[in-house]
Amino acid sequence: MRKTATIITSLVLLAGLTACSGGSDNPVASDCQPAAQPGSSSETITATGTLDTPPKVKFPTPLHPSETERSVLIPGEGITAGMGQKVVIELNVYNGSTGAAIESSKYDKQSPASFVLTKDGLPGLTKSLECAQAGSRIASAVPPADAFGPTGGNPQIGVGAHDSLVFVMDVKQVFPARADGKPQAAQPGFPSVVLAENGQPGITIPPINAPTELKVTALRVGAGPEVKKGDSVTVQYTGVLWDTGKVFDSSWEKGQPATFATDQVVPGFADALIGHTVGSQMLAVIPPDQGYGDKAQGAIPANSTLVFVVDILGIG
Repeated sequence: MRKTATIITSLVLLAGLTACSGGSDNPVASDCQPAAQPGSSSETITATGTLDTPPKVKFPTPLHPSETERSVLIPGEGITAGMGQKVVIELNVYNGSTGAAIESSKYDKQSPASFVLTKDGLPGLTKSLECAQAGSRIASAVPPADAFGPTGGNPQIGVGAHDSLVFVMDVKQVFPARADGKPQAAQPGFPSVVLAENGQPGITIPPINAPTELKVTALRVGAGPEVKKGDSVTVQYTGVLWDTGKVFDSSWEKGQPATFATDQVVPGFADALIGHTVGSQMLAVIPPDQGYGDKAQGAIPANSTLVFVVDILGIG
């Protein structure tokens, strides 16, 4: 396992994904068409065993696919992976030319690879994960052109410029793209929120004085687990200034959700998460004493009242 950090750094954290229609509103996403299809190379890869144990992987060598091929060994029924969504996988990587194992997950439930799918990255991994559903096992054969070929291979992990790669990935979890809980009626005195088609919120401040106490309400109530103090959570959020309505920070504008611990944010933001459930969308009005107080913070002036809309996507 000494090479685990290297391969994850080289492959997973650089993973990209072509946009598709997956998401919590349509977990099957039958119209999502992966760029990689089954082929003569990927169809020779077998991986026996359950999703909770290390698979026994076999394939003939050398494999020389002309393009990335992907076969679904175990179908999933969960959320479909799409652009900007966080996935959790058990990752097994092999040199397709020699058969040598490069990395194999521990399957100890403590160290699966988790990352957000972005548009830039290793093409073969991108194509392998496109439209993958939670609960599935994916086998793929990746040619050098979609691996490390153009950069001369990766000697650190034993991959030459002309070597193909084999991935066997168990997709343990796909975080939804947006809050999917039951909608709740808006409460008077709060800012109004409208959502774009992709779920990104627009926030309008009412023509009244900012409240002096913390105000939190749920716009959607999810059916997932409850967030507890100290939990690491994955969220989508937009923050605006009460005085101007100007956006000062937004994970939506950055193109991917954020993950942080509830004890690493300002008290008002933590209160918008703790005690609420995954799948909820929270609206919080945070006075200065529950935010950044009398100190300016980047685009946030001193003594600012903050407004956040937060989609709680998952714990971890």
